[in-house]
Amino acid sequence: MRKWLARLAVLGFALLVAGQGQVALAQDPAAGKKIIRVGATQAVDSMNPFLAVRLVSTSIHRWMYGFLTVPDHKTLQPSPDLAESWSSSEDGLTWTFKIRETKWSDGQPVTAEDAAWTFNKIMTDDAAKTANGPAAENFESVTANGQDLVIKLKNPQASILENPIPIMPKHVWEKVGNLADFSGDQYPAVTSGPYIAVEHKKDQYVKLQANPNYWRGAPKIDELQVVFYENPAASIIGLKNGEIDLIGRLNPPEFESLKGDPNIVQWNQQGRRAVYLQINHGATTTDDKEVGDGHPALKDQKVRQALHQAIDKDKLVAEVQNGLAKPAHGSIVPPMYTDFFWEAAGDTKVSYDPAKANQILDDAGYKKGADGVRTMPDGDRKLEFRFSIHTDTPIEDKLAEYLTGFFKEIGVTLTTKKLDSSKFTEETGVTGLFDIAISGWSVNPDPEEVLATHLCSRRPTPSGEGGGTESFYCDDTFEKLYQEQLKELDRPKRADLIKQMQERLYTDAPVIAIYYTNDLEGYRKDRIKSITSVPEQDGILYGASSFWPFYSLEAVESSATAEEGGSNTALIAGVVGAVVVIGVGAFFLTRRRKSAADDRE
Repeated sequence: MRKWLARLAVLGFALLVAGQGQVALAQDPAAGKKIIRVGATQAVDSMNPFLAVRLVSTSIHRWMYGFLTVPDHKTLQPSPDLAESWSSSEDGLTWTFKIRETKWSDGQPVTAEDAAWTFNKIMTDDAAKTANGPAAENFESVTANGQDLVIKLKNPQASILENPIPIMPKHVWEKVGNLADFSGDQYPAVTSGPYIAVEHKKDQYVKLQANPNYWRGAPKIDELQVVFYENPAASIIGLKNGEIDLIGRLNPPEFESLKGDPNIVQWNQQGRRAVYLQINHGATTTDDKEVGDGHPALKDQKVRQALHQAIDKDKLVAEVQNGLAKPAHGSIVPPMYTDFFWEAAGDTKVSYDPAKANQILDDAGYKKGADGVRTMPDGDRKLEFRFSIHTDTPIEDKLAEYLTGFFKEIGVTLTTKKLDSSKFTEETGVTGLFDIAISGWSVNPDPEEVLATHLCSRRPTPSGEGGGTESFYCDDTFEKLYQEQLKELDRPKRADLIKQMQERLYTDAPVIAIYYTNDLEGYRKDRIKSITSVPEQDGILYGASSFWPFYSLEAVESSATAEEGGSNTALIAGVVGAVVVIGVGAFFLTRRRKSAADDRE
């Protein structure tokens, strides 16, 4: 009993330390201000937009900076942002963007030179390529003349109007020496978007204030705060106690724990995320040298296809995702993007059929031993695979249990390997020290970025630098289709090429999509008067592919003073409460810090 109490005390101390950032915010009364607080169970990796890849970071940067265009909040089609208009040459190789006459938050004018400097920096500086390098790979040159920005392309590019690179103020960022070592935490930041970052405490919070110079007009609230929680249990208690006003990216158990609270709106909509298994089918570097220690059986397409055939996706959705997802009978583009979504049909469709999976392996020469575990055709090695997941992620533990059972039915042993975020990223994206790993991607309205993560060029370099690969895939058919869709300006024809790329991934199986998760969020209706999702009908709030939800939101008048008085007590009670709940096993202590790829758009 004493040991149990001692462990509980340690947990309590850890959670109190994790909550210090929230306490610090609570001790900062803001009389008369309209403040909205957003909870996040993922900390910012960098406030430098050239380096930041996590979803929370790119979301914050969407609220801070302008882009050439942004997805329309109703249609998701490209709409004007810092570029108020654009035109292209007849051959589609030269694009001219008219940069609107507006101001940075420090009063300096925004010019085409700012955009040209941003793009040229990414084209010429390896560190600057970290977050969005592929988005400028097809640029031949970028120049500025007054408010005209001219981009010359190497080849026509269908996605030119959906460029994901935020435009940075040249007069501020050209003074940065080594971009790779610059964290971007100089405040107040100079921005052109709805908000200005004014304070950031690592792993605790980011404060943003409304930008009075924003060309659309200042937001309707005075301050937006992002509060980081070390685990979902504490964030849910924070929402219930009123320490935060909105929380997104919830897993089903967290989401369902909000039921019955009269002050909380549960938001359950179709999501933009695909979750899949990454298969080490023979990891190589960009010079085609083998790397890592993947199981040799996974190089065999038949083995990968048999694994796919053995997965009961309907059961995973029902029992792992509590029904709050859609089984993936397609690939890496989720069904919310109707133009580009592809779903297998007929003989191409892989349905749950362990008998067929067993037959595939039998025919390929992988025989079962006396213990029921298959061996390689030469009998040299058993089909025993590692399954890499993230440390302290209960839903991934549960997924691992189900997959272990599915694969056992076909004579394959699966052993769970838990890794922290940085180690997971390194082993599954650079060193290749894995067999099968959990992965996923939050896809933008134009799926070119997620498709590009499966290109040969995205594999790590010979020196071990990560190229942003999601699969170590390098396939001539896929590469050819990618280049064709890049040049195809007819949208239906391009969509068909993108669907062919997804079919190639589906049949070759370097990744196996298992489900498309719902967008699960919760917000307090006594604090948030209104908020508009993206797309506007049944869309996403936190993590949307646009700044719009957090520009459009309105606070209930009482929220202007809700932060004053009693906040510390409520927070500490909530944190201690989380310890007690954990002690009785109702919540799991979860640090949802995924890999970079998992957290990216």
